[in-house]
Amino acid sequence: MRIPKSWVPLLARRIVENLLSKGLIEPAVPEETLIEETGKLLLEELTVEDRLNEEVRQLLKKYESEIEKGRLDFRKLFDMTKQKLVRERNIIL
Repeated sequence: MRIPKSWVPLLARRIVENLLSKGLIEPAVPEETLIEETGKLLLEELTVEDRLNEEVRQLLKKYESEIEKGRLDFRKLFDMTKQKLVRERNIIL
C-alpha cells in the first residue's frame, strides 16, 4: 500500500464530506456509516497490489531453487508474472 493505513479514515471522511457539501449524493444511511463503508472500499482498493505481489511470490516459490542457482532472475520473473496477472485480470494499479 502506497499510503499509510492510518490515512484511510481521514480520506474517507474528506471524500464523503466533499460529496455531501457539493450536493452530489443524498445518503440513505447515516453519514458515519457512509464514511466507514467508504473507508472499507478505499482500503480494499489500496491493498489490491499488495495482495497481487504476495500471490506472485507464492507462484514463484516453485522456481526458488532455479532462482537461487542464478539460472533465473527473480526481479525479472516477478515483474513478468505480475504484468501477466494484471493483464489477465484487468487490474488497474
